[in-house]
Amino acid sequence: MELAKTLGRVDQEDWARLELLCRAAETELKHWLRPGVTEADCGEAFPLAAAWLALAGLEEEMPVERFSAGDVTIQTGSAASRRSGREALARRTLRPWLRDEGFRFRGVRG
Repeated sequence: MELAKTLGRVDQEDWARLELLCRAAETELKHWLRPGVTEADCGEAFPLAAAWLALAGLEEEMPVERFSAGDVTIQTGSAASRRSGREALARRTLRPWLRDEGFRFRGVRG
């Protein structure tokens, strides 16, 4: 969780939610791994990927993209775009240990 707090510059008021999201991210990531691969096999990449995935979940909960108060307007990038980017970072971080889900033979006759 410390890694996620640092990477995401998360406010203290969001720490409890982030802790839950970190645990959920670790559970989800274990299912992404190839059979026989453990989180220990991934070394430091596993907690880093979990941090990125947890931050992606936190982004999903905060969909505000534009806020105005008087003459001041603050606009951020799209929450969906940031979430997608952080999830992609998690996948790239664990790429060497992930299941191969991107290729299948279908209806190929030899």
